[in-house]
Amino acid sequence: MLDGAVAVFCSVGGVEPQSETVWRQANKYHVPRVAFINKMDRVGADFFRVVSMIVDRLKARPGLLQLPIGKEETFKGVVDLVLNKGIVWDEETLGAKYRMIDIPAELAELAAEYREKLIEAAADFDETIMEKYLAGEEVAPEAIKAAIRKGTIAMDLTPVICGSSFKNKGVQLLLDTVVEYLPSPIDIPDVTGIDPETDEAATRPTEDSAPLAALAFKIMTDPFVGQLTFFRVYSGCMTAGSYVLNSKKDSKERIGRIVKMHANKREEVKEVYAGDIAAAVGLKNTTTGDTICDIEKPIVLEAMEFPEPVISIAIEPKTKSDQEKLGIALQKLAVEDPSFRVKTDEETGQTIIAGMGELHLEIIVDRMLREFKVEATVGKPQVAYRETITRKARTEGKYIRQTGGRGQYGHVVIEIEPGEKGKNFEFVNKTVGGSIPKEYVNPTENGMREAAESGPMAGFPVVDVKV
Repeated sequence: MLDGAVAVFCSVGGVEPQSETVWRQANKYHVPRVAFINKMDRVGADFFRVVSMIVDRLKARPGLLQLPIGKEETFKGVVDLVLNKGIVWDEETLGAKYRMIDIPAELAELAAEYREKLIEAAADFDETIMEKYLAGEEVAPEAIKAAIRKGTIAMDLTPVICGSSFKNKGVQLLLDTVVEYLPSPIDIPDVTGIDPETDEAATRPTEDSAPLAALAFKIMTDPFVGQLTFFRVYSGCMTAGSYVLNSKKDSKERIGRIVKMHANKREEVKEVYAGDIAAAVGLKNTTTGDTICDIEKPIVLEAMEFPEPVISIAIEPKTKSDQEKLGIALQKLAVEDPSFRVKTDEETGQTIIAGMGELHLEIIVDRMLREFKVEATVGKPQVAYRETITRKARTEGKYIRQTGGRGQYGHVVIEIEPGEKGKNFEFVNKTVGGSIPKEYVNPTENGMREAAESGPMAGFPVVDVKV
């Protein structure tokens, strides 16, 4: 769904485990990104430490576009290495205005060093820059930007900038960086999908004249207009009041109204075109991951895959009056966010919510209070651990029961070994020639799967094994 992303890192905390998870997802789906090192005015801020963590933990190649002028309480601006100028923000306007200055003398040597590194990195993507760099000639800022953009879109370079968003320092430059270096809709390959009528691959170009193809990526409940369905238009044009096809569910839908969302403000529009992101009012059967397309030329775009939750907490209402409201709120939030799961623990009777991290669940609880007026208490987070084996093992079991007559006898030989990562549990039947009836093999497999649900070390599920 994304053409590009901004990875935000804390200048104190640096690259955190959740950042690594999101970064791996961006690599998997080939999403170019820029890095924004935030909170440069906090005590303990260290720009270069975070840059080294990006290299060590994320295995990325950072291209420093800026250097901070000061840090912690003295942070007041940045050195723009592309323009080779200093930029400082006006404290009186809370960062709304800024001005260009000469690079401070104490940073001149450091800025020259990192600007040379930036040009050297840009030279890898532009032969003209390489020739000028080797000849010692000056390289124009426009040429540097073009080369960095090329490297960013190819995912061979990650531009790095910094600021303090709470005080609006660096936000304007961050938006400029998004425009200058991240891909536009026409920079990415044509979207591919499946023609549901022929089951063959189909493509849609990023053109307004092409048949409509859009992907619903988010559901949100609005107290004023009801359910909003956010979608990204990959090709064609969508008009308010028109009928479209939900190709995943094979049902027609009517687009009631179309709104463009600007934070908490809405702008009603009549049409949206290829590359636009908007929200529709009136879709009844469309959920996250569904394809909205032209009725005459259907296509099913690649479905969104949602990872399993990594952390869970127990939640309960503070008062009895909140009990019913809690259930309704959790149900609506689960519809909006497929990576958020709700279940009831059969043993304890507690309501368990699970998500992609502590921050994710904190936001869920905060939204319940703000949007649904439900006060709730939460328990200590529990990490969803998994167990596995490290080497191959073999064992056998015999079952003998003599109750008269022929009696009962069973003999099972089991070999277990580490399996392919991500396959969870793989069962292989090595009996040959029909020596063992099939009706005996299935109970054996079911028994293995049941045993794998509770591992020997701590009772967590056993995964990535081959039996």
